[in-house]
Amino acid sequence: MRYLVISDIHANLMAFQAVLQDANADWDRIWCLGDVVGYGPNPDECMDLLRQHDHLSLSGNHDWAVLGKLEIETFNGEARAAIRWTQETISDETRKYLGQLPPLIVEEPFTLAHASPRQPVWEYILDEATAAANFDFFDTAHCLVGHTHMPMLFTELNSASSRLVQPTYGKPISLRDQRLIINPGSVGQPRDSDPRAAYALLDTDRMTWEQRRVAYNIKETQERMRNHGMPFRLIARLGMGW
Repeated sequence: MRYLVISDIHANLMAFQAVLQDANADWDRIWCLGDVVGYGPNPDECMDLLRQHDHLSLSGNHDWAVLGKLEIETFNGEARAAIRWTQETISDETRKYLGQLPPLIVEEPFTLAHASPRQPVWEYILDEATAAANFDFFDTAHCLVGHTHMPMLFTELNSASSRLVQPTYGKPISLRDQRLIINPGSVGQPRDSDPRAAYALLDTDRMTWEQRRVAYNIKETQERMRNHGMPFRLIARLGMGW
């Protein structure tokens, strides 16, 4: 099986469409690691597009916040504004679908979590120490996570340490003979100083992972956000990838 692995679409339809076009149907199923909505201007459209394909999706912290499962006061001011707008905007069908999604699921030999296996909704795995601690919280060979909006791969060295491996784009790497925590990055709001949409292709027959980036029409997304009166900082950050 070949999987299109995506995370953190954040209602950015232009980015999501670019990923699907770039992946060129070279996959059998989508694995979405959560946060389909939040921040961006097209939550219903992104949800509709995802549901047009055979897929599995998780629920992320923004999805939970839109549903009222998290206090939005825990988010920064710009994120709160986007969450409130999303709550007022999404259809009943989108709301119902979001409410059915789990934050963690096991698909052998992978554990899929939005944030981390230890805290599936809201823990950032950004460093080797946090990654090392999380290897004890899943039993599969590998764990796929999102949430940080940054493509990252951590390999387990021993019970107390891990190593961060920077992504290599467009070249499949082997997943065999190692335990890994892997993040495909964000489709709709990258935060690694690269504004291009991030995603990955996973081949479970060959056990390979291929990280990819694709440019999309950022200005169109920004214009849609301006039309909805979204905060300037959320609009500006898309062009700089932070």
